[in-house]
Amino acid sequence: MVFLQKLLSVKIFKTAALLIAILLLTMPCFIQAQSNKILFDGSVPQSQTIVTGAERSVVFDDFYIAKTLRVDYFLAGDAHSEIVYFSQMKQEPFWGGSHKNLTDPFAYGTYRYSAYDSVSRQLIFSRGFSSLFQEWKGTDEAKKMKRAFPMTAVLPFPKNTIRFVIEKRSFETNDFEILFDRFINPTDYFINRENIHPLKVTKIKDSGDPADHVDIAFIAEGYTAGDMEKFRNDAQRICDYFMSVEPYSGNTGHFNFYAIEAPSDETGVTIPGKDIFVNTNIHSSFYTFDMDRYLTTFDTKSIYDIAANVPYDVVFVLVNSERYGGGGFYNHYGQSTVDNQLSLVVAIHEFGHTFAGLADEYYNAEVTYSGYYNLKFEPWEPNITTNVNFETKWKKMVSPDTPIPTARVPKYTGTIGMFEGGGYLSKGIYSPMMDCRMKSNEASEFCPVCKDAIKKMIQFYCE
Repeated sequence: MVFLQKLLSVKIFKTAALLIAILLLTMPCFIQAQSNKILFDGSVPQSQTIVTGAERSVVFDDFYIAKTLRVDYFLAGDAHSEIVYFSQMKQEPFWGGSHKNLTDPFAYGTYRYSAYDSVSRQLIFSRGFSSLFQEWKGTDEAKKMKRAFPMTAVLPFPKNTIRFVIEKRSFETNDFEILFDRFINPTDYFINRENIHPLKVTKIKDSGDPADHVDIAFIAEGYTAGDMEKFRNDAQRICDYFMSVEPYSGNTGHFNFYAIEAPSDETGVTIPGKDIFVNTNIHSSFYTFDMDRYLTTFDTKSIYDIAANVPYDVVFVLVNSERYGGGGFYNHYGQSTVDNQLSLVVAIHEFGHTFAGLADEYYNAEVTYSGYYNLKFEPWEPNITTNVNFETKWKKMVSPDTPIPTARVPKYTGTIGMFEGGGYLSKGIYSPMMDCRMKSNEASEFCPVCKDAIKKMIQFYCE
C-alpha cells in the first residue's frame, strides 16, 4: 500500500512538472498572439511597438539582397468590412528600387505595407499604395455582396526574418490601422523560388543603374506574337511622349524603359458592354464597375509574373486597342490603350496616378463609386485639398494677391490658387489650377503643383 502511494505521488509530480514545462514553453507564443491581437485592433500606436526609420538609418546591405520578395494576397470584403487573405510569396531575380530610400517619406496611399526587422523592430521598408478594391467599396454592388481583389506587395529580399504589415487608412480617423501582420523568414521553403517565365525584353531607354533610376516596365496586352513589332513601336512612341512632357523632359536621364513582349492568344481587349471577349495574357477589360471607358484587370499576379523579367519600379500595361480608356493605381499598376487619338494624354494621366500618386482633378465626369473622401481630413494626394489644413499642401505656391478660395473665372486662368472642384466632387474639394493634365485631356501640361510632386518622386527613386 505504501509502495502504491509513493508510485502515485511520483506520477503526480511528473505530470505536474510536465504541465508546467508545457506552460512555460507556450507562454511566449501566447504573449505574441495577444500582442498581435492588440496590433490587429489598431489600438496601440505604432510608436509604442516599433522603432521608426526616422530614428535609425536603413543600410540596404545590412538587411537585404538585390532581389525582390513578392507577397501576393487578396483585399476582400464589402462596403462595410475589409480583410486581407494571404496567398503566396515569391522570390524574383531583380530589385529595381532605390538602395537608399527604403522608407516612404510621402504618406501617400489609402493603404501601405511595411517591413520591420524582427529583432530590433526597426522599420526597414515601407510603401503607400492604392487599389481597385477601395473604389469598389463605394459602389452599389459592394452594399449587396462581398468580393476579393488580388493584390501584390514587393520589397527587397530580406536577409533575416521580418515582420510584414499591411495597413489601411481609416475613413473615420485618417490614421493607419493594421489589416494583416505576419513574420516572414527568408529561408522559408514555402517562398516560391521557381524560375520566371522568360520573355523577350527590349530596353527602349537605357540611362543607367536601376538602383538610382526610375525603371518603367511596359507590358504588352492584346498583342499576339505576330504583333510584337507594333508593340515595340508603340512602347517607344509612348516612352518618347512621356519624356517630352515636363517635368519628365527635364529628367530624361533618370529613366529606364523596358518593353516586355508578353504575347496574347488574340489581338485586342475585352469589351463586355459590346459583347466582345478577347483572350489576352492579363485579362484586361473595359466596363470596370460598368463604366465603359474604365480599363483595368483583376489579374495582378500575371502582371507581376511578366514584370519579373526586368528590374522595375513602375509597371504600366499597354493595351492594343483603338478604344478610349485606361486606369491607374498608385504603386500598383497603370494601363492605357495605345491607338486612340487621345491615347498619349490618357497614358500620361494614368501614369500620374501610378507613379506620383496624383489625384483626379475633374469633378463633372461620370463615376460609379462614391464616398471616396472624408471631407473632415486632407486627402493624401498632393494635388487636391479640402482646405482643412491647406498649409500642408501648395499654399506656399499661391501668390499673396490671389484669393483663397479662387473663383473659376477667366481672370485666373494659368494662376495657382485653390479652385473648388476636384476628386470627383464639385463642392468641398479644391484643385490648384483651372486646368491640368490630371483634370482634362485639353490641358497642355501638368500644373506646377503636379510637376513639383512628380519631381519629388523622381528624386526619391533616383537617390
